Amino acid sequence: MKFILTMLLCMVSIAVLAGPLDQKKAESHLKAVAASDIEALMADYADDAYMEWVGGPLDGRYTGKTAIREVWTKFIAANDKQPRPANVGKLVTYGNPKGVSLHAEAEYGGKTPVKVWHVLVYRDGVLTSETWQIAPAIKVGG
Repeated sequence: MKFILTMLLCMVSIAVLAGPLDQKKAESHLKAVAASDIEALMADYADDAYMEWVGGPLDGRYTGKTAIREVWTKFIAANDKQPRPANVGKLVTYGNPKGVSLHAEAEYGGKTPVKVWHVLVYRDGVLTSETWQIAPAIKVGG
């Protein structure tokens, strides 16, 4: 019985670690993508963060803030530096004492619409890695 109680307490504390703070950061990050707000985007990343952009003309691994800024600059320029209408699905959150991972599906409009599967990883409240998977077949919210 004591073991079961201990396990339940551990599960509750893990759920608390994957809490609303990281969810709000991820929501703000995705809003900054849609708004073409590079300064808000860059404020989220750890200095040694990396981004996996899978598919499309920006395909590649970008390591460090300078490289990540360059890829976001290209993405924003492709839409004439204008905001993109966005439809972002529900953020799903998983966490443990080492960090929190969130994922969501999204559609971004603009000159060249794009459908994406996002995975964001936060450690100590800072975005350490991001996967931007181009996914033309995604049905947001579906």
